[in-house]
Formats: sequence, structure tokens, C-alpha cells
Amino acid sequence: MIIAEHLPVVTLLIPLVGGILSVFTGRGRTPWAWACMITLMTFGSAAWLLARVSSVGSISYPLGDWPAPWGIELRIDILSGIVMCLVAGIAFVVTFFSRRNVEKDIPGDRVNFFFTVWLLAITGLLGITATGDAFNLYVLLEISSLTIYALVAMGKENDRRALPAAINYLIMGSIGASFLLIGIGYLYMATGTLNMADLHDRLAVMKAADGGFNRTVLTAFAFIMVGLGLKMALFPLHMWMPNAYTYAPSAVSALLAATATKVGIYMAFRFTFTVFGADFGFLEGPNSTVLFVCASGAIFFGSLAAIRQTSLARLLAYSSVAQIGYIVLGLAVLEREAVTGSILHIINHALMKGGLFLVVGVVAWRLGNSDLRRFEGLGKKMPLTMAAFVVGGLGMIGVPGTAGFISKWYLLSGLFGSGNWLLGVAVLCGSVFAAIYVWRVVEIIYFRPTNEYTAHAKEGPWSMVAPVWVLIGLSVWFGVNSSGPVALAHQAADHLLGGH
Repeated sequence: MIIAEHLPVVTLLIPLVGGILSVFTGRGRTPWAWACMITLMTFGSAAWLLARVSSVGSISYPLGDWPAPWGIELRIDILSGIVMCLVAGIAFVVTFFSRRNVEKDIPGDRVNFFFTVWLLAITGLLGITATGDAFNLYVLLEISSLTIYALVAMGKENDRRALPAAINYLIMGSIGASFLLIGIGYLYMATGTLNMADLHDRLAVMKAADGGFNRTVLTAFAFIMVGLGLKMALFPLHMWMPNAYTYAPSAVSALLAATATKVGIYMAFRFTFTVFGADFGFLEGPNSTVLFVCASGAIFFGSLAAIRQTSLARLLAYSSVAQIGYIVLGLAVLEREAVTGSILHIINHALMKGGLFLVVGVVAWRLGNSDLRRFEGLGKKMPLTMAAFVVGGLGMIGVPGTAGFISKWYLLSGLFGSGNWLLGVAVLCGSVFAAIYVWRVVEIIYFRPTNEYTAHAKEGPWSMVAPVWVLIGLSVWFGVNSSGPVALAHQAADHLLGGH
């Protein structure tokens, strides 16, 4: 089929063209319905693309019929196929969920512009995962970042603190992007190419000829990793994230938590394995130690900070800091089972945290905000929504029968199998801390009487509760029947550790 041959570019064109046309959808519910249709089509295309990559291997799509490395290349391997499908699928679910939140948070005459920016943000995130060119990755990162800053700022109609949160996010994101661009510039200076696969090959030749790398390449690696650390909110470069997640519109918070930081982590995987190579020695010695310290610090600091929060949105934001630490540990160890666990946790955490932020959205729509003091006795008033929180919380802990258990099992197998016992203990401690902050919320919603905020509360509408359970239900399904995700993650880990 002709469409099948052009799936990489079709998957990007659907939300791009849909976002531009969204400006003309007018008022009312039409912009939302249009965005739902576009994101559903995007998900269908991304799922088809993942199925093709899984069966036939990596797909190279040269734009303008200029072959790589001279032309711009879209390159879809198993990891990028997984992340594209994940981003597109969650984008559809959150878009379907968003109608009532958008009606509440966004003035009626701006809803079409909101969904224009929304679809362009999704285009940028998908483009990052599809491109095989380092400079175009930076360009698409800026597209997604600028649109996300605008989405966060749109929460100012509901909470004025959204505007300074967006400005802080913009400043930190711009610093991160600048570091990334400088690193890419140094790589181009050293190799004369921007195609990521070609960068890998030229670095391999450089190492074989000189027995190592010059300071330009080592400096490039340092700049790129710091820039990506800011983008994926790796401790201690995470301080922009809690406020952005807390004060953005609820649907935006769910999209960010489930997709944006995961794409940041994807970029770290892409540069670490595809460009710098698992066997080039970049993640040995001091470099690996720095990543281990940052990831372990993320687990402890993020978890302890989550325990102290009085807002559920901030609690989940700091929890995300800890969960990112788990993923980075697997990346830094360079062991097959650990890398598999990291890839699985990208999938599983996106589903669980996306579902949990949708829970926040339902409660905020009913009660006005996510202050935990307004949650007292809410388990009896909103049983389906609060049950979803409990199930998602069990996944964050890593209880058997949830997807979180599967990813942590593979991560721990890799850490203990490679002799990194202290890092494995850090992961186990993180699960204990997760049990504490999840129990805090469970105690409030089930074991306290209702107060003036919750006395007259009732369950959210099906159009909001159903998407919550789609994501939470999938996290349970992948915990019970994990063969599909595990097979894909193993395939991706083998491909990455193989060098390309």
C-alpha cells in the first residue's frame, strides 16, 4: 500500500495539518471533536507504524528523496516506534478527557487556538521520536517546547500562578535547549555530519584511529547530557517541573506527565546509544557515577518531597522526579535486563501517571483544586475515580499484578545481576517511600469523614472517568499480561545495545 510506504511522514502530517486547520473550527465543542478525530487518526497511524517496525525492522524515510546522510532522514526503529505509539495513544485519551476541563479553564473564544497549540505540541513530540537528524531533533524540540510553554500559561485563567510557572519552565527549557544545541554544534565540528547514524559511524572510526576521543567530542557529550537532564527533569535539574504540573490546566498536566518527559528520556536513550554508542566508553568511570548519583538522588529526593506535599498534583509531580530516576538508572547501567526495565518503565509510568493526573483533573473539576484537605472522605463520594487512584498508586509502588511491578522487576534483575547492589537497594527504598505517600492519600480519602468541601461531591461524568480507567486499566493489563510489552522492550534493548 502507498500509505504504508509513507507512514513515518503521514504520522507527523496528520497532527501538523490538523493543528493548523484547528484555527478555523470556531467555538463550542467543534474544536474538541476535531482534535479527538485528529489524535485518533494519529494513533492509528503510529500503531500501524510500530507493527511494521516490529516485523520488518528499522525504517528509513529520506525527505525530498535525498538519501542519508546528506539529506534529512526520518528513521523509525523499535524504540522510536514504541514511544511514538505511546505518545499518540495517550494524546488521544487525554484529548477525549479534556473537553470539560478545557470548557472550565479556557475562555470560549480561545478554545480553537488551545487545540491548535495542543496538536502542534503533539506534532513536535512525535517529530522528536521520528527524526534521524540531530539538528532537526533540536528544531522539533523547540517546536514542542514553545507550544507546551503556551499550554501551561493558558492555566492563568484558573490560577494566576500558571504564568510564572510557564515563564520559569521557559527559562529552564531554553537553557536546556541551548546546552543541547551547543553539544550538537561541537559534534558537527568534530565529525562534519548531523545524521545520528552517521555520527555513530564516524565516532567509531575516530575511536579506532586514535584510541579515544578528543576534547571536542567529550565536551559535546557533557553539554548534551546536561541539556537533556534539564529537559527530562533529572534531579537536580528538575525544579521547573512541580509548578508547571501543578498550575497548568489539568489536561495539559496529564499530557506533560505522560509524554513530554518521556520524550526527553527518549532523547537521552537516542544520543547515548545511537550516537555515542554503548561500547564507546562514554558511560564509564566518572560519567556513570554522575548519572548514578543523579538518578539515586532523584529517587530519594523526589519520594521524600512527595511525602511532604499537601497538593495531590504536586505530590504526583515530585513522584515523577523519583520515577525518572528509576529509568535513568537502567540507562546508565548498560545491561540488557536493566535497559529493558527502563524501556518498560517509560511505557508503564506514562500510563500510570497519565491516569493519576486525569484523576486530579476529575477532582479539580468537581472541587476546584487538588488540595488534599478537600479529599477527606472522597472515596465514598467518588468511588470510581478514587479506586482508579488506588490502582494507579499500587502501580507506582510496584505491587505484583501491576505494570509497575514488571518494569521494576526487570530493572532490579539488571541492577543486581550486574553487581550494582546499592542501586538496587535505592530502587527498593523508592518503592517503600511510594507506599508512604500513596497511603497518605488513601488514608485521607477512605478513613476520614467528609468535610464541607466533599459533603456534596459526586462522581465525575463518564466522559472524564472512562479515560481515567482506560489508562489505569491498561497499566493493570500490562501487569497481568506483560508478554507483548516485554517482547517489544527486549527487542528495543537488544537493538540499542547493538549500537544503532
